Amino acid sequence: MIHRNGRIELICGSMFSGKTEELIRRLRRAEIAKQKVRVFKPIIDNRYDKTRVASHSGIGFDAKPVHTASDILDHVEDDVTVVGIDEVQFFDETLIQVIRKLADERDLRVIMAGLDLDFRAEPFGIMPQLLCEAEYVDKLHAICMICGEEACRTQRLVNDEPAYYDDPIILVGAAEAYEPRCRKHHIVRYR
Repeated sequence: MIHRNGRIELICGSMFSGKTEELIRRLRRAEIAKQKVRVFKPIIDNRYDKTRVASHSGIGFDAKPVHTASDILDHVEDDVTVVGIDEVQFFDETLIQVIRKLADERDLRVIMAGLDLDFRAEPFGIMPQLLCEAEYVDKLHAICMICGEEACRTQRLVNDEPAYYDDPIILVGAAEAYEPRCRKHHIVRYR
């Protein structure tokens, strides 16, 4: 099955909001519809599995780890109709040209997932451009670990204390370093 028109979908939100689970759900539905699916992830994301996209709850989907966004084009065969890309915030602006080529020139459905905000609650990398590029955007929310309200932010913790603003943006981790927080309870410390 092929698509008549390519399209770009983006699933975003804080950590622990279910972004990867939603990506996997869409990919599995595409397979049920007998579509050929190819999935990618940045090579630096090796938290749960090196060759699978995996959610914090443990569900996964086979994926090709790539060093750069342009590497994706080398691994999308002619019979592929759906491309999934997880942790898109880790890619550089080359990803924009890659997804345009896949959706515009090859008429593929591109489904991406990633953090919209970094631990400082600032736009994460190329996410603002991806939000504008996508036809369909879903923002998911987690549950604030302080008050139980909807969480839209990711709190980085260092020795159980909020991280400092000038700490490195990228620190691959899971529950040992991050937790979801609402706007009210999200804290960034300054030195």
